[in-house]
Amino acid sequence: MTTGIIHSIESFGTVDGPGVRFVVFFKGCPMRCAYCHNPDTWTMEGGTKMTVEEILQQYEKKRPFYETGGITATGGEPMVQIDFLTELFTESHKRGINTCLDTSGVTFRPDDPEYLKKVDKLLEVTDLVMLDIKHINPEEHMKLCKQPNENILAFARYLNDKGIKIWIRHVVVPTITDKEKYLYELGLFIGQLKMVKALDMLPYHDMAKKKYKELGMDYVLKDIPPATKEQALAARNIVLKGFKESRLKLLEENK
Repeated sequence: MTTGIIHSIESFGTVDGPGVRFVVFFKGCPMRCAYCHNPDTWTMEGGTKMTVEEILQQYEKKRPFYETGGITATGGEPMVQIDFLTELFTESHKRGINTCLDTSGVTFRPDDPEYLKKVDKLLEVTDLVMLDIKHINPEEHMKLCKQPNENILAFARYLNDKGIKIWIRHVVVPTITDKEKYLYELGLFIGQLKMVKALDMLPYHDMAKKKYKELGMDYVLKDIPPATKEQALAARNIVLKGFKESRLKLLEENK
């Protein structure tokens, strides 16, 4: 029987997709985001082996709570365990459960036909993708996350071409991601994607400092102050400016 390596499960998630959701935190992630609040999910060490049935048994115990929501896979990076993730979402769909994938898209390999077959199989049973775009600029993304962003942006386009609903998430980090030029460029990019249905601009917080200390890890953003709601709103307005310009251009091209 197939098993996945799970970090933890949250039985009452309200910020992980539409409605109240059952949230499964997967182990494993190649990203090393400076503000990551779950660095203990990066490796497979210390995780719990679980079958799809074991996970869904927990879901079924509180199924009435999830009538407005469903199940969300997050992490870590769920697509690191794409086979198990697909099995979980496939069985969820059989039971009429709405599925949401919270991903950075970092594992996407557009030039690998066999991998794309796996992605297509996953997307067939995925109702919504919450795509975290950490930084629109390639160089700045590498500094922030230690990974390139070309395949992430390619994944966004792929989702759009496949007709998958997308929610964009972007963390507003003072002095790093809150620069007008980058925010506007982010807006221009996501405005090209017809399947983008929502935009969440999340204020950066430093609540993970304690966890990093407990893990004996250096928190590299320790001197960066948390972002305010006002800063996040201002950033959102800049992104929306670029977004609207892209959408208008699309409408003109399709006339």
